[in-house]
Amino acid sequence: MSKNWAEVAYAVNSRARELSLKQKEISDRSGVSLAIVREIQQARIERQRNPRTLEALSLALEWHPRHLTAVLNGETPPNIPATKVAQDPVIPLLNTVIRELRGLRAQIGLLSSRLIDLEGSRSPTRENNKERMVD
Repeated sequence: MSKNWAEVAYAVNSRARELSLKQKEISDRSGVSLAIVREIQQARIERQRNPRTLEALSLALEWHPRHLTAVLNGETPPNIPATKVAQDPVIPLLNTVIRELRGLRAQIGLLSSRLIDLEGSRSPTRENNKERMVD
């Protein structure tokens, strides 16, 4: 069965208008990055997503957690009143922390590789200086 990202975009955009939510608010509520919220709303990049991403967006839009997954797969979304779908307020915060940690890990990796490159470029100079001191 093919995935229908255009229907997901339509559903998210319609619900966002209905709830008067901006992209940033959806991102904050769900813990999903603003860039991914934009990609999904614009159906620009159609690729496999972590199921938790669609679940987090569904909850942020006050739907059943499987709502957007059902839409994506061309299925009828579960019909549970929003009042029965209670999202733990800690979940979006944890998702934000996870996203920030991933960003920090990437920055540390970049800095580490730069330090290694810097050390590599300085090594011959240090050896030359040691030889000069001995002479």
